[in-house]
Amino acid sequence: MTASATWKVGRLAEASGLTVRTLHHWDTIGLLSPSRRTTGGHREYTEDDLVRLYQVLALRDLGLSLDSIAVCLDAGVDPIRLVRDHLTGVEASIAALGVLRERLALLEAALASGREPGATALFDALEAIGGTGQEGEHALGRHLDADQMQTLRTRAGALGPSMRYLLEVEWPELYRRAERLRTAGTPATDRRVRRLAARMDELSTLFTGGDTGISAGVRAAWHDDPVALSGDPDAPADDWRELAGYLDRARRGTA
Repeated sequence: MTASATWKVGRLAEASGLTVRTLHHWDTIGLLSPSRRTTGGHREYTEDDLVRLYQVLALRDLGLSLDSIAVCLDAGVDPIRLVRDHLTGVEASIAALGVLRERLALLEAALASGREPGATALFDALEAIGGTGQEGEHALGRHLDADQMQTLRTRAGALGPSMRYLLEVEWPELYRRAERLRTAGTPATDRRVRRLAARMDELSTLFTGGDTGISAGVRAAWHDDPVALSGDPDAPADDWRELAGYLDRARRGTA
């Protein structure tokens, strides 16, 4: 039987465009650890490790932080969806660069002929540089009014494809982790619980822009339909109410 191929850290760094130092750091924090080591202790990466590396890089290209990436991968990411989202992002970037190229060419032609580019051409170039995002879909419509929904869409557009993973993967996973700690009897003052609550609040601010009305609508959605938002078919409303109180105590630092 032929042994499966493995890659040393230097070769993997070269192929991926990363530094050896970065791969060492990702190993240290548990984001991407090699499945094998030589008898001398050197890292050896397998094909499974390469798959995870692609997922890390694809999610990073979509704008997720390393902490968010770790949560998403632990929760499980649909590989087909990830590739499609990555492809969509690349195609959108190519299209945006094409528009920018055309508008810069017009500016260059105007300047080369000794003409001052008009305000319209300049604004067109600025818009091409800034780009526009795509609206994210979510299940909060019945808890928010039209203006609040538009605010969420605007913020989702600014976040781009990363919004899906933050909202649909990381956020529910944070709640599931908090629920596991609660049912295990972990005090709300425990550092792990407080870190989860803090990250949930960071995501809430990211999604809502700090709008307290939208935040209240999101909490109402979790209260009324924890199954839909948590992705857990066994998440009864009573447990959600207990979890909400548990997280509030963690925020206050009270048991």
